[in-house]
Amino acid sequence: MRSFLSAVLIVLAAVLVPLGAIAAWAKAEIGDSDRYVAAMAPLAGNEAVRGEVAAKVTDAITQNIDVGPLQASMASLIGGAVRSFTTTSAFQGVWNTANRAAHASVVSALTHNGGGNDVRIDLAPAIQQIKTGLEAQGVPFANEIPVEHTDLTVVESTKLGPVRTVFRWLQRIGVWAAVLCLAAAGGAVLVAVRRRRALIGVGIGLAVGAAVLHVLVAIGRSLTLDGLPADSDPSAAGAVYDALTDFLSTAAWAVLAFGLALALGAWLTGRLWRRGRPAAEGPRPGPVRAGSPDRS
Repeated sequence: MRSFLSAVLIVLAAVLVPLGAIAAWAKAEIGDSDRYVAAMAPLAGNEAVRGEVAAKVTDAITQNIDVGPLQASMASLIGGAVRSFTTTSAFQGVWNTANRAAHASVVSALTHNGGGNDVRIDLAPAIQQIKTGLEAQGVPFANEIPVEHTDLTVVESTKLGPVRTVFRWLQRIGVWAAVLCLAAAGGAVLVAVRRRRALIGVGIGLAVGAAVLHVLVAIGRSLTLDGLPADSDPSAAGAVYDALTDFLSTAAWAVLAFGLALALGAWLTGRLWRRGRPAAEGPRPGPVRAGSPDRS
């Protein structure tokens, strides 16, 4: 009975590895504005993301200003200015500000049904910075550049239907699934008849759970990229997804390494203990029979 209960707890711990990691991620990483901005911040230096931002901003500006025969020259000038701006430290500040504002759309898209809840990043602050820079350089018609909402759509809300219910449920669970996973792993060892064998089972179970988490992250990436608008850059969207799920990827690798190390360590300890035991204890003397001659 104790062996059966230990096996059940090992299976439970394995199941709770991906569930606990995703629940903690949904609560602490995606649900928290500061953590979300910190996760997105490095993308300001990503070439694909900067290229997508530059393309969106350039299109927004050139489509809203008409300078007649000088349109092509103006478009080239603005495009260069936008690309140059995305390499500055000022762009990092604009990017962080835009993502802090976008966090509300992320939460809304993942928790509310219906349309109009796409994950969007408003690039209007970037347009304002570029307009100010062009005006300072005395570029003609720069003052006519309209500063309007220009959205960089990361994920369309209509593609998130199956995700919303799960996400809301995971947010309610929070870190408790991870705590329960640790409790199940510890309980499996405590109730086991052969604890070393149970340690091996726990290690393998944790490794399997981590592998499942890797697969789920990969599937989520595929579904996210499939849900992109037709005019979006998959490379930029992939970089955004990877940044947001970096916590899950890191957790999966860490648990996988820990699980394999635990299983291997427990197995090697058992092998070494069994191999070293006879040499350490030596042969046990047999019983002395009555009347046997004393050979000492």
